[in-house]
Amino acid sequence: MRAAAIVGILLILLGVVSLAYQGITYTEREEVLDIGPIEATTETKKTIPLPPIFGGLALAAGTVLVVVGTKKH
Repeated sequence: MRAAAIVGILLILLGVVSLAYQGITYTEREEVLDIGPIEATTETKKTIPLPPIFGGLALAAGTVLVVVGTKKH
């Protein structure tokens, strides 16, 4: 299998995941209070949105690369 086909498969997977989840969520922990032995922290969930156009473009580009990468000369 050619490198273009492998990259194409990875782009297709990335596009499907992007369309399914529509964002990457992570938790950020922040220290709010630190007085001697007393500590207080807070957790905040943040999301990095992934627009659907990104997933669609990744799918399209991956499909093109798979077709081009598997063609015989």
